[in-house]
Amino acid sequence: MFLSSKRGPRLTRSTYIPADSPIHHLPAGAKALAVILVLLLTALFVTSIPVAGLVLVLTLVLYAVARIPWRAALLNLRTPLPVLLILCGLLWWRVGFAVAAHRFLVLYAAVALAILLTLTTRVSDMLDSLERGLRPLERFGFPVDSVTLALSLTMRLIPLQWDLVNEVLDARKARGVSGSPLAFGVPVIVRSLLRAKAVGDALISRGVGD
Repeated sequence: MFLSSKRGPRLTRSTYIPADSPIHHLPAGAKALAVILVLLLTALFVTSIPVAGLVLVLTLVLYAVARIPWRAALLNLRTPLPVLLILCGLLWWRVGFAVAAHRFLVLYAAVALAILLTLTTRVSDMLDSLERGLRPLERFGFPVDSVTLALSLTMRLIPLQWDLVNEVLDARKARGVSGSPLAFGVPVIVRSLLRAKAVGDALISRGVGD
């Protein structure tokens, strides 16, 4: 979530980390399918805390196999922890510790695996693989080009949004209003809407407004 630095709190995001590892060399489509398959199997068949813990440990071992620097791994893996802990804390209160612990391990393993996918796969490779996979549906009228364009724009705008949030965090800290929700929310919303309008206008001007 937030990171302490000389410039104040920061939000982190997963970005591709180049390395010479077996996981990096796997095709993007194969990795994405493997992640989906593991998530489905884990959700359907992992019903005990020890097995869920083993899945999480094996997922973390894959970070070492992928030669992800431990600082980068720690930085990315601790980002979803606050949200997961809050959700599982509510589960603990509602249905008990055993269920909450199991759900935490399963969810954290799933998130860690998804993060590893982004750390070891270029966005362009993932989009190219998705486009190839969807291309056969084009004969049935499926808008492959529109879907891939929307996804590519989303992938591009997500890191820009992270940067925008960090800029606003730095600005409100510099102005001494770091505790004000309005000083954070209003600039983020306004600048996000302006960026969305600019992107929409650019698409319309290029004839892809539909």
